[in-house]
Amino acid sequence: MSRTACGYLLAFACFLMPGLSSRHVVSAAEPERIDLWSGRAPTGKGEFENVPVWLTVYRAAGANRPALVICPGGGYGGHAIEPEGHGIAKWLNGHGVTGLVLQYRLPAGRSEVPLLDVQRAIRTARANAETWGLDPKRLGIIGFSAGGHLAASASTLFDNGRADSEDAIEKLSSRPDFSILIYPVISMGELGHGGSRKHLLGESPSEDLIRRFSCDQQVTADTPPAFLAHAVDDKVVVLANSRVYHDAQLRHGVASMLLELPSGGHGLNRYQGPMWDAWQGAAIKFLEGQFGKSLMD
Repeated sequence: MSRTACGYLLAFACFLMPGLSSRHVVSAAEPERIDLWSGRAPTGKGEFENVPVWLTVYRAAGANRPALVICPGGGYGGHAIEPEGHGIAKWLNGHGVTGLVLQYRLPAGRSEVPLLDVQRAIRTARANAETWGLDPKRLGIIGFSAGGHLAASASTLFDNGRADSEDAIEKLSSRPDFSILIYPVISMGELGHGGSRKHLLGESPSEDLIRRFSCDQQVTADTPPAFLAHAVDDKVVVLANSRVYHDAQLRHGVASMLLELPSGGHGLNRYQGPMWDAWQGAAIKFLEGQFGKSLMD
């Protein structure tokens, strides 16, 4: 059976399985917004700027909960912060998962800036695992469109922390334990999204810079498992982006699942309907398979 046919069958199977994508929202407290850098955000060139980088914490009820850092899309020129950020956090809460909405800095050609922010978000979550009731071994990342590129970058360009740092947070690993990539930009080459490339890398990026931020070219055996979902009729960010990342993971022996949806375009019918429900249901099942238990446990 073809990969596309498998995607279609899984999508429609999810439609028939009630309760996978909508449960009662359970939150432990009101969302808490923190500035990740306390007004001293690095630019990657040994310089800093006084720009807030917000992480909004939606804690799920209970202790030792799985968690996801959420990267909304927007082509690296804006943030679709409500449907692909706060709305996703509330959905995750309904499945016993803490959502951490990241309002990363827009790069304007400063390619390292969003990556520094998402790495800081992951490290900060690890540093606050006990306080926020998180399971530090079930800390993942989810991203949409250009936010999917940022999530894939975090999954391939991570580090184990800097042991010599005076900042306790920077000593921690920035590697997510798993990723969920929804209609993601992956390549910064011809397959990719021109607007995202321009905003992230500038007008005339070098081949080395294009290669560094083409996430499929950075996959290794240490890349965390991924669930990907993408509509075959997406004309904004073409399906080939998800395929090349999925194929790269399989070549390196990394667990990966690609759900190819038969319709919905970019944004999956404005974040609603059967295609939107399908990826949510399949993503929950994928995570439960990875953990070997219900997310509510």
